[in-house]
Amino acid sequence: MRRYLAAAAAVFAAGWLVSLVAVVRAAHRDAAAPADAIVVLGAAQYNGRPSPVFRARLDHAAALFRRGLAPRLLVTGGVGTGDTVSEAVVGRRYLVAGGTDTSAVVAIGTGRSTEPSLQAAAAWIRAHGGRRAILVSDDFHMLRLSITARRLGLVPLGSPARASPIAANRRLEVAYLLAESFKAPVAFLVTR
Repeated sequence: MRRYLAAAAAVFAAGWLVSLVAVVRAAHRDAAAPADAIVVLGAAQYNGRPSPVFRARLDHAAALFRRGLAPRLLVTGGVGTGDTVSEAVVGRRYLVAGGTDTSAVVAIGTGRSTEPSLQAAAAWIRAHGGRRAILVSDDFHMLRLSITARRLGLVPLGSPARASPIAANRRLEVAYLLAESFKAPVAFLVTR
């Protein structure tokens, strides 16, 4: 029995190590290329102002848009507990105030986590005849986003927001990378 437990532990450890390496590799790769839309994953907002993490994502997406990589910017994120406005609406307002054309920015405020947000964005992209999406979030999130997006019928092009405060804090970033090394395989198994 001990031998089986040791073998199972070794298999689990090897699988986890493969997952961690995949998460770290995806975190360090920017695959931004021409696409049908840029999808910004929501993050916290405070009284109508994007948090520093959300602002970094929005600024990165705006820079990609200015490069002409996609004709639309989709901002995701629902209404958090105690909030009166969605992250998507706050993000849209921020981008428009920063000079992005109003008609190019779409707020998709139906999801409060990764999968529902991506489902809504994927539905919008497919309804408009597209499949290719630049996904903007923090670096640690890139592998799970890509897995989920593929399962939803998108061609994902991950582009991490390198200016995020999370990326600037090495200890915090490592903690997020470790957490994602468990979440990414789960996303692979359970995403519809």
